[in-house]
Amino acid sequence: MLKDSKAFSSFAVTDIEKARRFYGQTLGLDVTEPPGMEGKDLLQLNLSGGGKVLVYPKPDHTPATFTVLNLPVADVERTVDALRERKVQFESYSDGTFKTDAKGISRNGPGPVMAWFRDPSGNILSILEERR
Repeated sequence: MLKDSKAFSSFAVTDIEKARRFYGQTLGLDVTEPPGMEGKDLLQLNLSGGGKVLVYPKPDHTPATFTVLNLPVADVERTVDALRERKVQFESYSDGTFKTDAKGISRNGPGPVMAWFRDPSGNILSILEERR
């Protein structure tokens, strides 16, 4: 029934302008206003491969305790270094399955090499090494 639906994901932020700068300038993603919703204080993240994510303001936003957006990259360490130059701080995990090193990179978990960080609203994002 929904197989051909052009599905998209969404998440909330506390400040749409901070989100616009973070996702567009800091992370370098393609950020636009959603078609047909211009001037509505919404953002659309246009991801490689055609994926789209709607970002909307919610003043009483409480960040989720899980990753809301995963961004595959060719080299996690190089991407962590580049994002640190842009003042992105990476999460540090010393307990559980995904322990991180001094750079905030999990190298020995059950999944790919990855690192987590937060947007200005506290949402958790990850970069993960894409294996080709």
